[in-house]
Amino acid sequence: MTTMEETITRAIVGSYFDKLRAHLCVDVAIVGAGPSGLVAARDLAKVGKRVALFERGLAPGGGVWGGAMLMNEVVVQSDAVAVLDDFHIRARPFDDGYATVDAVELASGLVFGAVRAGAALFNAVCVEDIVFRDERVGGLVINWAPVNKSGMHVDPLVITARAVLDATGHPAEVAGMACRKAGVTIDTETGGIVGERPMWMEKGEAATVANTKRLCPGLYASGMAANNASGGARMGPIFGGMLLSGRKAARLIARDLDA
Repeated sequence: MTTMEETITRAIVGSYFDKLRAHLCVDVAIVGAGPSGLVAARDLAKVGKRVALFERGLAPGGGVWGGAMLMNEVVVQSDAVAVLDDFHIRARPFDDGYATVDAVELASGLVFGAVRAGAALFNAVCVEDIVFRDERVGGLVINWAPVNKSGMHVDPLVITARAVLDATGHPAEVAGMACRKAGVTIDTETGGIVGERPMWMEKGEAATVANTKRLCPGLYASGMAANNASGGARMGPIFGGMLLSGRKAARLIARDLDA
């Protein structure tokens, strides 16, 4: 006789590994399930790309949840509201050119939208390294985040991908790995990443979108990872640039994959 305990365990293990097995080789692997990564994932899945997101934390959504200093409201520019509309996330007009958004609705809505579009999201998974073959980034080396945090010597697994998007936020972790370990040059002066500048909201918001680009064959950056890689300013609890950056990254990646 099969017990309920056995049935539940088999259901979870079987379903999870079916999902993982289906995403061992993907069109696009996105590192970081913050705003730009989630928008990019949704847009790419919508055009038929096989997409997997890998998020180190337990709760996807990046820095959105805390709002500004734990006040769970954030601001977006009016030109980014169309992205929110695609996710059915409500925005309330504020001063001319701005709107406010409930941070919890924003984070949960972006997560739901990306997964419902067909992207697979693996939380509590960190990226230890990149795959670099024939002078291009070709995938990720992953492990459980708690294993990595505890320092246990546990060998990882590999996800192969036609394109990798660094959406890790301020650290720009994947871009940093590409520079340190594969000799990728993003900044000709330092040979690595430029680094994030101090807060200047107008410049930071514009730079977030402008710096969203392909860093080297197979590797792209969006959101604050793009700013950190290319030297953009910090912008704080305004998220329009993040949303538009994710949309731009999806367009660039889809164009290159379809070329």
